[in-house]
Amino acid sequence: MLPTLSTEDRPIVIASGFILVILAIGTAYTLSTQGTASFLSLNYLLQQLQVGAFLGIVAAGMMLVILLAHIDLSVPWTLAAAAMMATAVGGPMAIPVGLGVGLLVGLINGLGVAYLRVPSMIFTLGVNAVMRGLMVMHTGGFAPQTQATELMSFLATGHLLGIPMPLVVWAALSVAVVLLLQRTPFGRYVYAIGNRERAAYLSGINTRAVLVAAFVICGGCAGLAGVLLAGYSTKAYQGMGDAYLLPAIAAVVIGGTNILGGQGRYAGTVVGTILIVLLSSVLSVMQMPEAGRQVIYGVVIIAMLLVYGRGRKVLG
Repeated sequence: MLPTLSTEDRPIVIASGFILVILAIGTAYTLSTQGTASFLSLNYLLQQLQVGAFLGIVAAGMMLVILLAHIDLSVPWTLAAAAMMATAVGGPMAIPVGLGVGLLVGLINGLGVAYLRVPSMIFTLGVNAVMRGLMVMHTGGFAPQTQATELMSFLATGHLLGIPMPLVVWAALSVAVVLLLQRTPFGRYVYAIGNRERAAYLSGINTRAVLVAAFVICGGCAGLAGVLLAGYSTKAYQGMGDAYLLPAIAAVVIGGTNILGGQGRYAGTVVGTILIVLLSSVLSVMQMPEAGRQVIYGVVIIAMLLVYGRGRKVLG
């Protein structure tokens, strides 16, 4: 049946199959070591999805940028800066300030890539270093002595009809992204630019505006994730976004979005996020160190690039 699947559906089906394999391995491991199948319990799965929602929000923004054949390496410290500034301001302005930091960094990235024509990998990596330096200056190199607001904590740890609030936020964002990509001219422009930017420009598309908008959305998603993570941890801390860059890219690529741009479905990013979260959970249960997890994420990205990225855009 797999040969009859479309190019975009095949990665989603394959990733879904790997999710089932991971669940089976996790269940077998817990049965052999703990004597229970806790890995399949509803509470455990909801808990994993709650944690995975933070990654899913980051991956949603990252997907838009990757569809344009670019990358955003400023996510780690954009996320951390948003969390640190939101908790520093506090009160009713905490969340708007956190989101504003993410949107501002995204705007800077977009302007640098679209108008200065600096390669996105170089420019966003530089912006990430700048944000890191600014936050170290802001805190004096010490851990921030601030606390998340009650609203931030509720959005990160609360429940709505038994569903974790981060999952609700991720679901709402997912609907918005799907509508943006499938029901608006902006979505069509994103795919057109990702396939061949020069042809899209000659067809009349304002490619620079689309690039800026995509980076702004990516920065906003990183800012939102930072605000939620600060609420989940009750405070912000330096380097809190470092663990989200590679997994976010891996989730997007695993879901079938071509790292060279122009191809991918958001459903694949959701499936890829779930796969990464469950894989991380199994590795954690097996006491795999963080370094080992990062190696696995890197191998996954390279493998998927070889599988989905070969033979395309040779001329573009």
